[in-house]
Amino acid sequence: MTDRTIAFQGRPGAYSDLACRTAFPDWRTLPCPTFEAAIEAVREGRAARAMLPCENSLAGRVPDIHALLPDSGLHIVGEHFQRVEHCLLAPRGATLATLRRAHSHAVALGQVRRLLRELDLTPVVEADTAGAAEQVAAWGNPADAAIASSLAAELFGLDVLRRNVEDAAHNTTRFYVTARAPARHAADTPQLMTTFVFRVRNVPAALYKALGGFATNAVNMTRLESYMLDGHFTATQFLCDVDGHPEHPPLRRALEELAFFSRECRILGVYPAAPARLAQSDPAD
Repeated sequence: MTDRTIAFQGRPGAYSDLACRTAFPDWRTLPCPTFEAAIEAVREGRAARAMLPCENSLAGRVPDIHALLPDSGLHIVGEHFQRVEHCLLAPRGATLATLRRAHSHAVALGQVRRLLRELDLTPVVEADTAGAAEQVAAWGNPADAAIASSLAAELFGLDVLRRNVEDAAHNTTRFYVTARAPARHAADTPQLMTTFVFRVRNVPAALYKALGGFATNAVNMTRLESYMLDGHFTATQFLCDVDGHPEHPPLRRALEELAFFSRECRILGVYPAAPARLAQSDPAD
């Protein structure tokens, strides 16, 4: 049923798969080889949603999403924060003493350096974490382990020798949940987020002036990213997340001021703030 199917980039057992199952526990997940394929699955109606990673607390932004999402035709209808809890996975019968190599994505291996040193494991870079787990399961060699999710262990029949082996406990990935149609919310709905992209005019202090309206209207800006378009150093686009609804007076005034100093401004989505975001809010704010 496409109305309860959510697409993601990666193999079954990937952290994006885990994010889908956590946010939509009753939905079917649809693995896709690329971000473009996940977006296309929604556009073609084979999935109702796509779970797209946009930033990680350690690795930073996901550049592909910045480039693809604005022109994808999809709308952001939600956000999800997924803790990245790396596990040391091995075939049945393997022990810490038998392990010699650890297979995983390069980023994941860089996040478990302490474990690699402790167990004297040789890191082996693979295309992705779930694929590494699938390979280790197929080999069945007690000398080979994978760094991947507990979901990958469950799907591929591996033992979890250690949980939470990541060096940083705050390792979290934020995802945009996207759909073909935008979500509809009243302007005064509390705890909403708005994501938009804009390009400033080529005039002195344009960015400073464009963003001034957010300060004067007391609009909280939670994210501002700049990136080049089409390889041109003079064509900079900005992606921004702010609190509020575009029709709520403070944000409406800020966006009007932004539009005056911008060549282009497009809203990508208006959606509820995730519970994880609200839980981290400063009580003094």
